[in-house]
Amino acid sequence: MLSLSYNVCSMNEQLSQEDLFKIIKEIESTPDITQRSLSERLSFSLGKTNYLLKSLIKRGTISVKHFTERKGKLGKVKYMLTKKGFDERLQLTAHFLQRKEAEYLQIKSEWELLNGKNETNHSDNTSNLNEEIEK
Repeated sequence: MLSLSYNVCSMNEQLSQEDLFKIIKEIESTPDITQRSLSERLSFSLGKTNYLLKSLIKRGTISVKHFTERKGKLGKVKYMLTKKGFDERLQLTAHFLQRKEAEYLQIKSEWELLNGKNETNHSDNTSNLNEEIEK
């Protein structure tokens, strides 16, 4: 599997793979979404959304089609994933799932550790209580 590195840093912020995954997923499901709607849905600033979109366009992950070109009208665009974009989405999805699985396993082991301590403490408390009762 290809290793993708997302180290595009010019606005003093590191683009996370999760941010890219979110924006690609939204564009795939709603290609005619506006930048403002996209930023609201993802809780990103409009500047960050614009920066991410420009970065994805520059890398060839998404393409932009203009479908309103009337003078005096706002230009409407449609964002589309390219072949490269679909490949990146698959890789980002795999990365996202691996990270979530690792988080789950970590929480599960912490839960088991805490649950084991509680059972030990509970049995110790029960033993102490039984000893007190016997006295």
